[in-house]
Amino acid sequence: MAKIYVKTLGLAAMVSIMAFAPVGARAETDAGSYLAANQANLDNDYEAAARFYTRALEHDPNNPYLLQNALLSQVAKGDIDTAVTLARTMKENGIESQLTDLVLLANLVKSEDFAAASELMNDGQERFSPLLQGLISGWVLLGEGQMAAASDQFDSMAAPEAMRLFGQYHKALALAVVGDFEAADAILQGSDGQRLHLNRGSITAHAEILVQLGRKDEALEILDQAIDNSGNRQLMELRDRIAEDGEAPYDFVSNVNEGAAEVFFTLASALTGDENDRFALIYARMAHYLRPVYSDAIILAAELLRQQGQYVLANIAYSQVPESDPSFVSAEIGRAEALLDAEKPDAAIEVLRGLTRSQGDVQAVHTALGDALRGQDKYAEAAQSYDRAIALIDADSPAYWFLFYSRGVSYERIGEWDKAEADFRKSLSLAPDQPLVLNYLGYSLVEKNQKLDEAQQMIEKAVAARPDDGFITDSLGWLLYRVGKYEEAVEPMERAVELVADDPIINDHLGDVYWMVGRKREALFQWRRALSFGPEEKDANRIRRKLDVGLDVVLQEEAKPADGTGNAK
Repeated sequence: MAKIYVKTLGLAAMVSIMAFAPVGARAETDAGSYLAANQANLDNDYEAAARFYTRALEHDPNNPYLLQNALLSQVAKGDIDTAVTLARTMKENGIESQLTDLVLLANLVKSEDFAAASELMNDGQERFSPLLQGLISGWVLLGEGQMAAASDQFDSMAAPEAMRLFGQYHKALALAVVGDFEAADAILQGSDGQRLHLNRGSITAHAEILVQLGRKDEALEILDQAIDNSGNRQLMELRDRIAEDGEAPYDFVSNVNEGAAEVFFTLASALTGDENDRFALIYARMAHYLRPVYSDAIILAAELLRQQGQYVLANIAYSQVPESDPSFVSAEIGRAEALLDAEKPDAAIEVLRGLTRSQGDVQAVHTALGDALRGQDKYAEAAQSYDRAIALIDADSPAYWFLFYSRGVSYERIGEWDKAEADFRKSLSLAPDQPLVLNYLGYSLVEKNQKLDEAQQMIEKAVAARPDDGFITDSLGWLLYRVGKYEEAVEPMERAVELVADDPIINDHLGDVYWMVGRKREALFQWRRALSFGPEEKDANRIRRKLDVGLDVVLQEEAKPADGTGNAK
């Protein structure tokens, strides 16, 4: 199966959308609302921006700048009906922008006014990206009952290669909509044994099409391969349904609205992760508007909002995925993560506990709860959650190395070292070169003064894998310090401070190394610097004591090797 990733094909360049910037002049009235709206806009606070721009428009209803930014805010916060009203006002006033046309186009397609949609696209060709223009034109032609013309339109998208591939993908979807499953399958089978599987949606569509053709086994083969590569719950549910019932309806894209929604979702996915996340959000909102039950578009919008720090709007979006949807678990986990980002850990943990009661057979649910509990230093409870997750997996699958690592961290933090070490070594058996595990286990062995040669080999291997990771480099320097190789410890400790300049532990460690090689003035400087970065109180008290009497006296008082408050991760 050919795997195509939109970024590598340069799709982002083909969906470039530069016309979403504000236009016109500033408002001359209601300065307070104007300034508040602009600040909210800069902060990606779409809810507040929409409110303040709307208030400013009450005083200056035809101002292009206010209208454009109010339109942008309404789309971004998901109120497309209000956005349509604004877009019509702008169009009536001769205010042209790509976003105006985009909103009106989506509304016309949703209303099945395909003639008007075609006219709008012809009039505003220069404002639409090539990929959007090409794909939506095909679906609009289908909406007008012109399947042959729609096929020709999709075929005309011949270059570059990314344009051709997505043109053919959407042609296959259009053929499936009109019931020509054989022709759709011929396209998705691809050439030279490379199926046209561009994303999860194309795999879903192809599997459903094959079932309609009576080729259940081939559909299951495609789904099994995809599930092995992704573990996607939607694909798993489709596979189980086909395996158990021997059938599944073709409903991936069943009409023009849903086809157009898939276009907008394609564009949103292409822009995600670039500097154009705001534009990706707009396209995701359009996809959801055209297909209100499109969970992929809902979750993508929620993730984009979360990345932009808009946790309330993200939470609202995640909550729109119904419990009956296969993506419900992913949405609820995303909602919990948004609550964690918003510094509401108790609410996040409650969401995940509720999910364990309704979806207790899903390992990802218990893993997410374990991660949330571990993040709140509730290590014993976290270990129990990881226990439940591990009970649901194939324990020999390399994909689950992180699960054993996470449980190992939890055990180590509650002092159950034997269990922790067993989990770390299990994790390494699944992923022998994983630097996180190598560093954590190696550092822990150093702290316990056990198996130091093995620990050094582990940490050196971790450093080789991640030479620019300051915490892992600190582990190497600290190991050398703990075994008395003070001169050798200087270089990695200095490098660690260069990589993570503001970490109190790393600066404290460098101070200890400097002291041991006779660079005492520099040691004092590093300890003061460590204090300035707000270490935990126990560590801060030890640093103050070193500043008062020196490291030698502190070590004598402790009557044991240096404390090592460590940077194992």
